[in-house]
Amino acid sequence: MKTRLLTGLLIALFNLNTVAQTTLQGTIVDESGQSIPNSRITLLASGKTYFSDSLGHFSIETTEEYPVSIKFHSPGFQSSNVDVSENSGLPLRISLKEESLSEVIVSARRREETAQDLPIPISVVSGSAVAESGSFNVNRVKELVPSVQLYSSNPRNTTLNIRGLGSTFGLTNDGIDPGVGFYVDGVYYARPAATTLDFIDVEQIEVLRGPQGTLFGKNTTAGSFNITSKKAEFTPGANFELSYGNYGYIQAKASITGPISKKIAARASFSGTQRNGTIYNVSTGKYTNDMNNQGVRLQFLYKPTSKINVTLAGDYSRQRPDGYAQVIAGVVQTKRAAYRQFNQIISDLNYSLPSENAFDRKIDHNTAWKSNQDLGGISLTADFKLGKGKITSTTAWRFWNWNPSNDRDFTGLDVLAISQAPSKHQQWSQEVRYAGDWGKRLSGVVGLYVIGQELKGSQKEESGKDQWRFAKSSTSSLWQTPGLFEGYGINTTSKLNTWSASVFGQLDWKLAKKLHLLTGLRFNYDAKEVYFDRKTYGGLETTDPALIALKKQVYTDQNFHAKTENSNLSGQLTLSYKPIRQITAYGTFSTSYKPVGLNLGGLPTESGRVMTELAIIRPEFVQHVEIGIKTAPTKNFTLNITAFDSEIKDYQTQVQTAEVGVNRGYLANAEKVRVFGLELDGNLRLNEFVSLYANAAYTEGRYIKFENAPVPLEETGGANAFKDVSGSRLPGISKWIGSIGIDLSLKGNLLKWDGRYFLAIDSYSRSSFSSSSSESAYLNVSGYSLLNGGIGFRAKEGVSVFIWARNILNKNYYEQLLVAAGNAGQYAGVLGDPATYGVTIKYGF
Repeated sequence: MKTRLLTGLLIALFNLNTVAQTTLQGTIVDESGQSIPNSRITLLASGKTYFSDSLGHFSIETTEEYPVSIKFHSPGFQSSNVDVSENSGLPLRISLKEESLSEVIVSARRREETAQDLPIPISVVSGSAVAESGSFNVNRVKELVPSVQLYSSNPRNTTLNIRGLGSTFGLTNDGIDPGVGFYVDGVYYARPAATTLDFIDVEQIEVLRGPQGTLFGKNTTAGSFNITSKKAEFTPGANFELSYGNYGYIQAKASITGPISKKIAARASFSGTQRNGTIYNVSTGKYTNDMNNQGVRLQFLYKPTSKINVTLAGDYSRQRPDGYAQVIAGVVQTKRAAYRQFNQIISDLNYSLPSENAFDRKIDHNTAWKSNQDLGGISLTADFKLGKGKITSTTAWRFWNWNPSNDRDFTGLDVLAISQAPSKHQQWSQEVRYAGDWGKRLSGVVGLYVIGQELKGSQKEESGKDQWRFAKSSTSSLWQTPGLFEGYGINTTSKLNTWSASVFGQLDWKLAKKLHLLTGLRFNYDAKEVYFDRKTYGGLETTDPALIALKKQVYTDQNFHAKTENSNLSGQLTLSYKPIRQITAYGTFSTSYKPVGLNLGGLPTESGRVMTELAIIRPEFVQHVEIGIKTAPTKNFTLNITAFDSEIKDYQTQVQTAEVGVNRGYLANAEKVRVFGLELDGNLRLNEFVSLYANAAYTEGRYIKFENAPVPLEETGGANAFKDVSGSRLPGISKWIGSIGIDLSLKGNLLKWDGRYFLAIDSYSRSSFSSSSSESAYLNVSGYSLLNGGIGFRAKEGVSVFIWARNILNKNYYEQLLVAAGNAGQYAGVLGDPATYGVTIKYGF
């Protein structure tokens, strides 16, 4: 009896083990039925990975219970997820589709759609394209998307525009909001300095053009950057990348992901970049404008059920460059008296520039250039599937610490001995939205968004021994009083509090099988409050009223408090028509508001009176019309054309003043501006060996009415301090911008890894543009063209290696021109990088 019982137990245990074993067999083929060898097969529950053989066959034994979720993927093909049940016929036959240009997936409307079906002008740049082109930040991506403009004289003074609109051109004033939304994984980054940071583990970049306030939490009058990072996965994987180049360029990137438990996965990513400077300081004997960037990002994915995803993400980036120095680019003869011209001033001080050719890349600045910044934050995003849609909640907190030092006279003279404006910024935000199908003919997105911000500034500016000669505005000998201005400066503290709330939504109505009507609304409320306090210190201690008056011509005490609030309603109406699958035509009319602003860099004076009436800047009101057609004649050919026209009332612009103490100029409203143009975007994959792309943008931007604009540099010192510039060009807009590229590739192997050998060449060109808020005959950046290229081997998994080069022809060009403090006639240039080249090695699985 005992023997039979023991035997029965052993048989039962054996049968249990036998039942748990499942054999999955099949073949992986392409759409033509040809087998795909060495394809990767991943069991999603366990993360275990297998490969098909040389004939595309596979046989897997697993203890997983039905249904078994499997991911099939191979280089050059779209991945496919398959759930295998007990009723699935074996052997399996898995067909993978080739990657298609017409099926690029985007999430701009908060759900996955193909870009070609979306009735919005949108450009998509994949993470691999970003990496292979050396585009490790937004400034490089602008060469891939011609409608994007980015100007940066340092991280704080960064302007990110789309179609020439978005932020004030030139030196940044923190009292207004950007018009281009910058989002990373659904989190809005309020400070434009974030655009200068290195990308960390980017999956895809979507650039939406035109007002997007009915789709995104923060109002955006010109467009949005929607950046998606690679997510944490339950399938183990890793990527490692190392680059070396000239000028001592070293960049390292790493990312690793995998499961922590059955319901929790994690991803850790790192990026570090270093490069020597490209401008030589003859005074210190060192090169400046180097790179020193580090960044890290950590994610945790919690997936308790198939309907719930919760992601906790944190990131931190650090920049410590010796850099962002500008080089004297030229000298303008102003309308001031002869003794107040720059060349006469430096002659009287027995000084000469180290070079009169900016592209000699030489400076002699005696004040250190420092652009230290730290930026980071944490976010919690929860997705819940509900009905035929999804509820998403995103809670985020972010910070930005900025610690600079500048030489604002751009010379080796001791004019401004200290020029520093450190800031500390923090923001918190909450967004809740629902996106999905609300019926057979109705889909859309609706959301609630709240953001609060606090910005604390502490500017310090101090005159040196040579300030008297630049400040001298009369022939009085009192200007030469020993020590009158030396050590004379200002300490400024400022605090800006903002609070914004909005309700937004967009509905897609299916009027007929081929006709859709999109309606969107946004209600926005903004409240802002600023405290500004500036105190003078130092210089010669005197009771002489005449000497005190001279000191006050340079710096004065200034204190003001301003508070404002504003609410508005805007909307969008789009009609979309899709006569056949390959064509989407649409027309859009929309309105949008850029929030009310406050001046945060000081205010100009009139007869010694602080002009506090200039503290508040009215909100912009945008009326936008757009028509476009997207075509995909074949799955490997797309051609899109867009025409647009934007009119902006109360355009927020930056104006420069001759008063040195008004740091970064001040903000004002131009009565009306207009920007219109035409865009073309084409991609063609001729065959498996040849791919081409071409993008072009024609843009016209004009002041329709701006009667009280500042005079251009060459008119400083004339009879009028302001000028009617109605009809003149808006700054920062090239009439023509375009890029073109070709990629030649061939299937091959590197060691044991499958991939493609490639040769890629691309070119970016733009015509001249104005670099002054009031158009100047001198402050115009000439048009230029850049040639870039790369050659090597790329693989989705395994080893990739390629050589890359940017600005191959070593073109000398300016990215921006800037007027020096005090408007003495000299102006400086932000130089584009010279020829750079290097090699990148990557390994991934």
